[in-house]
Amino acid sequence: MSTTVQAEGAEGRKAQPDHLGHVIFITAAAAMGGFLFGYDSSVINGAVEAIRGKYDIGSAALAQVVAIALIGSAIGAATAGRIADRIGRIRVMQIAAALFTISAVGSALPFSLWDLAMWRVLGGIGIGMASVIGPAYIAEVAPPAYRGRLASFQQAAIVVGIAISQLVNWGILNLADGDQRGRIAGLEAWQWMLGVMVVPAVLYGLLSFAIPESPRFLISAGRTEQAKKVLEEVEGKTVDLDVRVAEIDRAMRSEEKSTFKDLLGGRFGLLPIVWIGIGLSVFQQLVGINVAFYYSSTLWQSVGVDPSSSFFYSFTTSIINILGTVIAMIFVDRIGRKPLALIGSVGMAVSLSLVAWAFSAHLVDGKLPHAQGVLALIAAHAFVLFFALSWGVVVWVLLGEMFPNKIRAAALGVAASAQWIANWAITASFPSLSDWNLSATYVMYTAFALLSIPFILKWVPETKGKALEEMG
Repeated sequence: MSTTVQAEGAEGRKAQPDHLGHVIFITAAAAMGGFLFGYDSSVINGAVEAIRGKYDIGSAALAQVVAIALIGSAIGAATAGRIADRIGRIRVMQIAAALFTISAVGSALPFSLWDLAMWRVLGGIGIGMASVIGPAYIAEVAPPAYRGRLASFQQAAIVVGIAISQLVNWGILNLADGDQRGRIAGLEAWQWMLGVMVVPAVLYGLLSFAIPESPRFLISAGRTEQAKKVLEEVEGKTVDLDVRVAEIDRAMRSEEKSTFKDLLGGRFGLLPIVWIGIGLSVFQQLVGINVAFYYSSTLWQSVGVDPSSSFFYSFTTSIINILGTVIAMIFVDRIGRKPLALIGSVGMAVSLSLVAWAFSAHLVDGKLPHAQGVLALIAAHAFVLFFALSWGVVVWVLLGEMFPNKIRAAALGVAASAQWIANWAITASFPSLSDWNLSATYVMYTAFALLSIPFILKWVPETKGKALEEMG
């Protein structure tokens, strides 16, 4: 890297926005996609047993209805980056908001099982788009000195979305006297659970009109003066805007031309950094975190917890998730990405092994023995805490930072797609695996948590404090 570029990168890192509150508003508005991502992903938790009963389906078919949204998510994630390079980041947010809205209405008023699945796929495409465009946009507008903390807004929004969905589900269940199929104003409770997402979906669409386009997209589209105004907004008036535009312009000329072919190279088909991104995405899912958010009510009911309490435990898990995310947001720029990931991997491995041991106990009258039941609840909450304070935030931050400019859009799309495919594999397999052996299923998740430790130590780069234009 030349001395000039190093100076430019250093200036970007020192930039202090004049109106940090406005930068936070821009980041929070973009992260509303993350809120919808979390809400839509988790809200199905409250409807699982009702869908099973209404359509009289077994575990395998039920798993496909729950998991099929993730196929749409993989499609959305794979295409969002390229679409954003053509029409802009804001337009992609608006498309995602429209898909979320349509999916919420359709899922609440399905004619049959097949069209419920179709609406979930449509919502999944919106989730996939939001999963890519949120961290990419935030990384592009955030001042480097604040980028880690602001990038954490995406995960914070996801966990708040999860928590709110569980709280709404619990409230609706109580209105229906504890019956997921109980009627409220002519609709079954589970239909209300899925339909309420219309509210945040519309809000996301409205907020997308109130934030600026990414300066990197504006420069790539030849709208330099607009880009300068945005850069002044988010990086401060003391920044040499001509220097910053020239720096970004060089990076964007390479990024504009990025295609899947640019990711090819190395001994195993793809560039090593792309495989690292895929590895991060896959490990994040293979520890089984989304079992806690898609199936927790069903899981606790299967070991003897009554429905109302199982919904409450789903909500408390979500609160722990938020707490862990706040911890990560505080420390991600202080101690770095890798140390947090290592702490999380060790904590998850210990917690998951305790859950596996607790679930190995024989049920007494359909319930776990008291000691194992208490341990299972504590360890399950600890698992979510360790995930949230580490991999839940760190992976999104790294994926927004670690790729060289030339391949960032295409590589981020591939990594996010891998994440959704891994998510689908875990989500689709859990009901059948838990029917076979619940304890052994958690042993498998423990093994993946352990394997993530050498992966971090050997291959994952530290991106703390670096400007995006320095990656590569």
